[in-house]
Amino acid sequence: MLKAITVRNLTVFPRADLECARHLNVIVGENGSGKTHLLKIAYALLAVSADEGRRLTPAPTSQAVLQVRVADKLVKVFRPEHLGHLVHRNREANPICAVEVRLDSPGMDVEFVFRKDSESEVEVRKVPAEWSPAVPVYLPTRELLSIYPNFVSVYEGRYLEFEETWRDTCVLLGAPLQKGLQEERNRELLRPFEQAMGGSLELDKNGRFYLKLNGNRLEIPLVAEGFRKMGMLARLIANGTFSGGGYLFWDEPDANLNPKLVKQVAESILSLCWAGIQTFVATHSLFLLRELEILLSSDRFRSLETRFFGLHRTGAGARVQQGSTVGDIGDIAALDEQLEQSDRFLAKER
Repeated sequence: MLKAITVRNLTVFPRADLECARHLNVIVGENGSGKTHLLKIAYALLAVSADEGRRLTPAPTSQAVLQVRVADKLVKVFRPEHLGHLVHRNREANPICAVEVRLDSPGMDVEFVFRKDSESEVEVRKVPAEWSPAVPVYLPTRELLSIYPNFVSVYEGRYLEFEETWRDTCVLLGAPLQKGLQEERNRELLRPFEQAMGGSLELDKNGRFYLKLNGNRLEIPLVAEGFRKMGMLARLIANGTFSGGGYLFWDEPDANLNPKLVKQVAESILSLCWAGIQTFVATHSLFLLRELEILLSSDRFRSLETRFFGLHRTGAGARVQQGSTVGDIGDIAALDEQLEQSDRFLAKER
């Protein structure tokens, strides 16, 4: 489990200290406040560890190996021209970006730094005792099922300006389905997803996804985007990506969805948390936040440990306010605008 994320001088953050919950972590803020950057920095470090740990002959953990792997992953995930461009601009003559990720297992913490003049080099100051076996999954704002055919092979054989999170997730989506006892366990978690979509997801031998509906197959580009987003999670459950625990990072799961689908997505998120997947969600949707709060008060999800993080833009950069409820994170401009619109509409009706 990810216990804490500490960053100093990273993009819009002079400093941020996030104490993470075991189950659900929700990052709330308006556009440009750094929500996606927090998701990506945590994902990148966990992905480096998981990728190395899954190799047939993984290299021993060492400062030299980590420095190469971390620098390469940061550049491919964030896509800056130079790594130093990720350093927060402040009044220091030569500011240093420092990042530390702490896990609940002893000796698994990682810490590294880099300067604003860095091309693609980092200095690792804390090396984990071993590679983490837990797989992190990053879901971008766009669904990936419709672009899946041949995407990985094209990405690895051509220079493309797509962030590597897309490639990583497509690799996981293409893994074969699990069989045996674990398949039965996956089916239980998969059931509400398939009920919401009205069918099951299928990957044919030509690398195209379909939604199976009452014996018919519907090409995935013809399926509603909300169902495609849920379909990504359904596929990852069915092929066992989450069977050993792991992490889910989901950037604006509510994007381009109608309220009915947002309700289903909210329940899907909490179902994964309930199954032991530590989840990080970035949003500025008041509807999604309210739906999560409603579900978290129900008997089924009341026991989930939850943490909310409010990102506030200031003249010196973004500031983080956190707590166990939405009320603890302060006023978020994007949420206030939605509330104010509701008030204006009700006043008009009166």
